[in-house]
Amino acid sequence: MKLIFLNKKLHILFINSWYPSRVMPANGDFIQRHAEAVAIKNKVTTIHIISDKNSKPSIEITDEIINEVRTIIGYLKFTKNPVLKWLRFVLAFRKIYKEIGAFDVVHVNRIYPLGIFALYLKYFKKKPYIISEHWTSLLKEHARSISLFERLISKNIAKNASSICPVSQNLTDSMMDLGLTGNYQVVPNVVDTKVFVPKSIKNNRFTLLHVSNMLDEHKNISGILNVISELKKSIPNFKLVLIGADSEKYAEHIKELSLQNIVTIMPQIEHYKIAEFMQQADAFVLFSNYENLPCVILESFSCGLPVISTDVGGISEFFPHSFGYLIPKNNTQKLTETLIHFYKSKTEYNSLKMHQYVKDNFSKEVICDTFLSCYLTALEI
Repeated sequence: MKLIFLNKKLHILFINSWYPSRVMPANGDFIQRHAEAVAIKNKVTTIHIISDKNSKPSIEITDEIINEVRTIIGYLKFTKNPVLKWLRFVLAFRKIYKEIGAFDVVHVNRIYPLGIFALYLKYFKKKPYIISEHWTSLLKEHARSISLFERLISKNIAKNASSICPVSQNLTDSMMDLGLTGNYQVVPNVVDTKVFVPKSIKNNRFTLLHVSNMLDEHKNISGILNVISELKKSIPNFKLVLIGADSEKYAEHIKELSLQNIVTIMPQIEHYKIAEFMQQADAFVLFSNYENLPCVILESFSCGLPVISTDVGGISEFFPHSFGYLIPKNNTQKLTETLIHFYKSKTEYNSLKMHQYVKDNFSKEVICDTFLSCYLTALEI
């Protein structure tokens, strides 16, 4: 009922640890998509501050409208001095804050360290805040790397948040195990269901697709390539397309496995173009060692593309059994067997059903309404 009787747009201030910038154009693009979803029914200003080795002034600020979101980026002159870096960070934040104008709710992305600024705004400016959390370092298997100081500060930040919105229940459980108590509500990643749509583009060649940041420790790219080397013994005329930043670093391994005619490596591409590759593939493959809720899985479903993924993090929470296969992590034999079974079974997947599932749960409109409910609760409306 709250959503029906709200007759004015709220002004939401996003404060982000990650966000696309000239330094890292795709970093935190999942947060950008959250901001753009919220902007459907609200005014959104988003802030990100990052060091730039090419920046000459101590602090440089850009301010522009991108996809209906006011996007303010503070670029700091690079320094190895942590004290000077933090000082510049604070000065940049203060300078940006003066230009924002009145706003209603703070939406902080990543509890630490930027939650400190949200805490300040609550104590001294009487602005409530919610937290979105995506950070894989908060998962149980990485918790030991978090310092005692960070845990203590994060507990206070969590306790004072109106809502804490991890992207999965798995991440929620991990955060609660760390003692981060609060009002939790899972809010998953968002998918542009107008871009990621099913298309019946038939391939003459069985095609597997993988899109990621290409970090081997995380995404286990070398494991995928080793499986592909085994697959060529059982599957004729197939290919794997790898898309992501620094994908060329795997060229030597591809050559060692004699996969040059099977594996195509591509650099990072514009996000909307990923849909075109998903629409032409037969399956998406993710062999990660850990995850929260990868956007690429939901985007694959939205394109009607079945997924073969390791069962890690929060993936299984949003993975209908008829949309693909989940396998144990780091099990190359199981991935090989599953891909062979997938190829031979020639199962028909209901692409319209898959797309509707994403539209009903992860579209911009759905995520916007979920966050709007959190904002109204924070404002006690």
